[in-house]
Amino acid sequence: MALIGQIRKNSWLLILTIGLALAAFIIMDMSSGDKSIFGSSQNIAGTIEGEKVDWGEFNRAENILYANAGGDVFGRRASLWNYFVEDKLVRKEAKAMGFGVGRDELLDLQFSSDSRKLSPLILQRYMNPSTGQIDRQQLTEIKTAIETGQITNPEFKTRWGYQEKEIIKTSLQSKLETLVSKAVYTPSWMAEMMYSNDEQKVDFQYVKVPFDNIDNSQIALTDADYSSYMNENSALYRQDEETRKIDYAVFEVKPTAEDENAIRQTMSDLLPEFASASNDSIFVENNFGTISGVYQKRGVLNRLYSDTLFNVAPGSVVGPYKDGNAFVSVKVLDRKVIADSVRSRHILIQGADQASFARGFQLLDSLKNLIEAGTHRFDSLAVKYSQGPSNVKGGDLGFAGPNAMVGPFNDLIFYQAKKNELNVIATQFGLHLVEVTDYKYLTNEKGVKIATLRQNIVPSEETISAVNNKALEFVSNNRSVNDMVTAAQADPSIIIETSPPVKSSGYILGTLGSGQTSRDIIKWASETGSVGEVSSQVYIYQNDADFYDEKFVIAGLRAVQPEGMPSVDFVRGDIETQVRNYKKGQMLIEQISGKDLSAIASSYAGTVETATDLSFTASAIPGAGAEPKVIASAFAVAENQTSAPIIGNGGVYVVKPTRKSTVGSATNLIAVKKKTNTAMRNQVRGQIVEGLKNNAEITDNRSRVY
Repeated sequence: MALIGQIRKNSWLLILTIGLALAAFIIMDMSSGDKSIFGSSQNIAGTIEGEKVDWGEFNRAENILYANAGGDVFGRRASLWNYFVEDKLVRKEAKAMGFGVGRDELLDLQFSSDSRKLSPLILQRYMNPSTGQIDRQQLTEIKTAIETGQITNPEFKTRWGYQEKEIIKTSLQSKLETLVSKAVYTPSWMAEMMYSNDEQKVDFQYVKVPFDNIDNSQIALTDADYSSYMNENSALYRQDEETRKIDYAVFEVKPTAEDENAIRQTMSDLLPEFASASNDSIFVENNFGTISGVYQKRGVLNRLYSDTLFNVAPGSVVGPYKDGNAFVSVKVLDRKVIADSVRSRHILIQGADQASFARGFQLLDSLKNLIEAGTHRFDSLAVKYSQGPSNVKGGDLGFAGPNAMVGPFNDLIFYQAKKNELNVIATQFGLHLVEVTDYKYLTNEKGVKIATLRQNIVPSEETISAVNNKALEFVSNNRSVNDMVTAAQADPSIIIETSPPVKSSGYILGTLGSGQTSRDIIKWASETGSVGEVSSQVYIYQNDADFYDEKFVIAGLRAVQPEGMPSVDFVRGDIETQVRNYKKGQMLIEQISGKDLSAIASSYAGTVETATDLSFTASAIPGAGAEPKVIASAFAVAENQTSAPIIGNGGVYVVKPTRKSTVGSATNLIAVKKKTNTAMRNQVRGQIVEGLKNNAEITDNRSRVY
């Protein structure tokens, strides 16, 4: 009670304390890089020219465009981010230039009867796969439903509305590219130069001295060597965004000999039941096997058991055989002589959608009943109803060899149908009422129908647990990158690698590939501020085929490189070969300078080679590979004069031009200008959006969101 009394007497102090605590909380929250009381940056996927990309909007777009889609989710998100960037930049540029997409134009882009006016997105997404043409019926139905307000599916409305945004963006981008490309002009002097570059030819002799004529032990690389090389090739190495390198130790999980033997025994124990099964289809389905729908000849069967299958009685089971990373057992279901060719006839009803297929099935079923009742002839009905080119011949397709017909049709007439039996089958061309009318047997070669059980060889739970425990012990004992690398190098079973530079929003990690786990590692490396730190988590990569833990990975942050030119330490391992070859090239130049081609070839056990009829725009020397600098030097040196040594891609070269053709003025300068304009305009179309990106202020915060 006394305490409560004291609090009441000094209530002002309590209020002040609470107020100070609340203020401190607010200040702390406002200063946080991730959250603010005025809006959480966690909800912002990024900014494009000062305009925020809301994570909710980004997420809704992903759900609309990729609903139920498979594949790599991070690849899709990267594509979607590029779309957001391009959309905002293109719309901004179009607005500044005063053009857009009106309502009538938008309708034409979606529904025009002239396919040339349709958006490429409509042409791509609403094409009939059977005909390769735009599905006019589907587009008309959609247009009518929109105009009459019959679309009640909110998901369709949302998806179509977003597609309209895509169509507008694509149209605006096309207009922008056309506007800029139309401004491209080739002056006469440039056209003459381009003509000369294409038409002037050179023949030259050359000697190549490969870099490996100098042993690596003779080369001591310094930081100055790396810096010099990078400065000469700065465009290749300058970065526009901060990147990181991640070291990772991989503990691979592989099945042991005991695991393999256990799987073999499990399959062996199943064979008696496999052989005695009264219903092969149910047994195979319950044991995740397959039944071949066709009779296979000896030459197409697996060599492990092909001969055996033709020497055992139907119903026999053979195996298990080790086939790669699996054990297989095979049951012979049937064996018979396969025809070399089959004659058949059909009535084809084409179908473009589910409704037309349903009508086609009803029609063919009725025709089948008429033929089987004997009231109508097959050929007469084919002439009247078939929509295939064979209708004029009563549906007769003549004799066909194996695989001459589309797959389902081929399998039906060769392996499933009986002579004079009527069958209905669907193919990519539509629905067929099919009758086999004759067979030809020339080779009398037999085929076998089989059921197969297959069990992949995978690690046991005990094996997986043992590797996991090893990884856990490793990470607890090695808490720095240097310690991790040193310990991994001492154990041949551990794979140690360094990733290429990755951005904070990256999702591909070296040889580990893409996916959620790679993304988690990159996210950890982006959030930790300590170079040399090793993550305390052991990351797990799963085998996507057999769903077991295939790799346990321990990651450490090797280095962080800000935007701009990278440091020598950051790229040392990536460019060591190039820098060493560059220094070897300088040493070879000192050794061969002043010598003629024959002397150089003799000194290095080489030969004097000849290149003929190369233009200035050529990039490769036949037999020597891509060497544009060497070809350019051949044009720069006077005829029958020997060049100074040139450091190329594959070694050091010395060239001697023996013939240079003379080229006069272009006889048709207008044609040259047109050709050059076309090439340059195509380049502009491909680069205009990239140019907008390079000049825009873009902040990518996706790494904070996922």
